[in-house]
Amino acid sequence: MPVITAEPFDFTCDIDTCALIVIDMQRDFVEPGGFGASLGNDVSRLMAIVPTVARLIDGARRAGMMVIHTRECHRPDLSDLPEAKRLRGSPSLRIGDPGPMGRLLVAGEPGADIVPELAPLPQELVIDKPGKGAFYATELGAVLSRRGIRQLIFAGVTTEVCVQTTMREANDRGYDCLLATDATESYFAEFKDAAVRMITAQGAIVGWATPTNTILEALNV
Repeated sequence: MPVITAEPFDFTCDIDTCALIVIDMQRDFVEPGGFGASLGNDVSRLMAIVPTVARLIDGARRAGMMVIHTRECHRPDLSDLPEAKRLRGSPSLRIGDPGPMGRLLVAGEPGADIVPELAPLPQELVIDKPGKGAFYATELGAVLSRRGIRQLIFAGVTTEVCVQTTMREANDRGYDCLLATDATESYFAEFKDAAVRMITAQGAIVGWATPTNTILEALNV
């Protein structure tokens, strides 16, 4: 089995029981005019990782690994959107409001789509999630169980919110988790750095972390 050099120590990868999860690489988060920009964020930081995420996805596909994509979005009637989430903060636009790419973070709208450069293949699973974590109110856990998946490699945005939340959910469910450090990003550099340290602290208390090239080299793809 491939051994991936990582922090805080090496990660032994069983390709047959490992999946890549790409978190929320959606237009609403990484492109101007979307929900991320409505919060006052510099979305260019997130767009910059798209080529690296694409390389990681391509490598996982060539290795024969299961690839899963997630999208944070809500039903058109917003019945799965708690008021506490909709009303939090003071953004220029709120979830469900019309924006340049359709209603923000609403399933079926252009902004909720994954950026074209990272488009899922027809056979790849796309999980629409109403919360930060990908296990909450979704079929993800059942799908991973049916496929016998025990290890997860993570990419996507943002590092400290949806990525870290899903890693913590996965850790509690017994999965070994590896974060591709240059295939994830935050609107705030210091938040990403802190999240990576939290994940790998105390002997990989949440998971491991390593750059994309190190993963691809170990997978020999």
